Amino acid sequence: MARVLPDVAGFERELDYSVPAELAGAVRPGSVVRVPLQGRTVSGWVLAFPVQPPDGLVLRPLVKVMGWGPEPELVHLAAWAAWRWAGRRRSLLVTASPLVAVRQLPPGREQPVPYRQSVGQGAERDLVNEVRGPGRHLLRLPPVYDATALVLALAERGPVLVVAPTNARAGAGCAALRRRGAKVALLPGDWPLARAGADVVIGARSAVWGPCPGLGSIVVLDAHDEGLVQEQAPTWDAPSVAGERARRAGVPCLWVTPCPTLDLLSATDQQHVASRATERSGWAKLQVVDRRRSDPRTGLYSPELIRLLRNAERRVVCVLNRKGRALLLDCAACGEVARCEHCAGAVRLVGEELTCRRCGRSRPLVCASCGSDSLRSLRVGVTRAREQLEALAGRPVAEVAAVARAKGDELPGASVLVGTETVLYRESELRRGGGVGTVAFLDFDQELLAPRYRAAEEALALMARASRLVGGRSRDGRILVQTRVPGHPVIEAAALADPGRLSLAEEPVRRALRLPPYTALAVLSGAGAAELAGALENLRPGPGAGGRVEVSVLGDGRWAVRAPDQGALADALAAVDRPEERVRVEVGPVRF
Repeated sequence: MARVLPDVAGFERELDYSVPAELAGAVRPGSVVRVPLQGRTVSGWVLAFPVQPPDGLVLRPLVKVMGWGPEPELVHLAAWAAWRWAGRRRSLLVTASPLVAVRQLPPGREQPVPYRQSVGQGAERDLVNEVRGPGRHLLRLPPVYDATALVLALAERGPVLVVAPTNARAGAGCAALRRRGAKVALLPGDWPLARAGADVVIGARSAVWGPCPGLGSIVVLDAHDEGLVQEQAPTWDAPSVAGERARRAGVPCLWVTPCPTLDLLSATDQQHVASRATERSGWAKLQVVDRRRSDPRTGLYSPELIRLLRNAERRVVCVLNRKGRALLLDCAACGEVARCEHCAGAVRLVGEELTCRRCGRSRPLVCASCGSDSLRSLRVGVTRAREQLEALAGRPVAEVAAVARAKGDELPGASVLVGTETVLYRESELRRGGGVGTVAFLDFDQELLAPRYRAAEEALALMARASRLVGGRSRDGRILVQTRVPGHPVIEAAALADPGRLSLAEEPVRRALRLPPYTALAVLSGAGAAELAGALENLRPGPGAGGRVEVSVLGDGRWAVRAPDQGALADALAAVDRPEERVRVEVGPVRF
């Protein structure tokens, strides 16, 4: 008898089926099968085999074995992740399964001879040598680091599972590793090779659910990147899944990042930091343009920026995020950005008061720095910025639209490009076009003061990506930042190549506002959100309930649920019945 979870949306019940003798040899935990259900046949996953059949019960037989599926340990990991992020196992098992049926595996890695390759010495290998034994290890390397050398150093110890933030990064890493002679499986296309056994299994976010027999270690590149978080519910994130998978396998998990987030720092077992010389050389030189005393007639463009555009010998990339998500106010008298005196977040005009978008506190319509009541809005879009920059620079300026990347359009050949932050993700194309000498953030305050609790960490991540694009100090790269908050911890951290400064500044704010990682947080939305929020409010503390949770209204039909830790939050969400109406549960929202 085999226990099966049918691949049916919203169906979580495990069903038992008999296994015909002719299929028994192909059935194993994780196999993808076809089973009869309610007058039709559906796909499903074998959760356990063999299982003792109950007495007096006649079971229906399996119809067909489709082929290989997730490794048995991933089946159990999916159950944990469904509890952790208040979701269903089905979606997680779909992620862990091949795109098409795999009935036969290719030849795998030769055994027992492990992969060997000399990768020389460097900061990457030095930090890998510090990683001994299982656990979650955070490696703080500068933006310009050699991921290939790091992975090859780990591959000497056994098969490595590598998770990258984007498909482009995974593809480039696969090509580099193959050039060095490693047997690499690139997911999802090379799923059969990965299941058979490879030196390195690599892919984007979903690769954390990929097969890797004989797993020796797991590496998550740029572990701070939001691309590693699943947007659809259940909203799992690759670093957390990788850490739990490594713990169960008894192998090390390496979170590699130039700018660790507080979530990573609070969850890591051991932190490994590159030397100061290495870290400084991997961050780009930073030129800060203080706009507080700028002539209002210059608008968004400082004289320093205009000189740069007119005289630059290498390509300049200008970044301006304008998606209608943040409208800043500044003082017409002193030039300071209007900020909350309690949490330093950006404020907006609501009626006759200024209201903080982060903590919700209000104050009269006056500047906190000089007392003036003359405040003005700051806003200009990318398209208008291109026209203005072209006129001021006296040279062609091209706009890079986000939709162009999605369509696969080539980058314009102009020496000056302007676009949203998505232009920074086209690193390989920019390098093929001669590289980038300078990245200019036209209005960095939109990032520093965005109404999100992770705004500062996201801003530093943009700095790190820009540093990687221009090559850091080792290649004479430069970042120009126009800001009215030159003393912000993000600016200081990037200028000094010391991301730890931002963590020290953010920690007391997060604690005071009871934000992750110091409080477990979930956001409920949808037609059934109010009913689920009410059930959670009435939940009594007890075994399996995780203690009492706090529920608050966010507006727009959304509710916030807080608990002392992730386990208590997961237990609480599992202890209540879901309403009949649709509800989305976002555990650990990154855009809160």
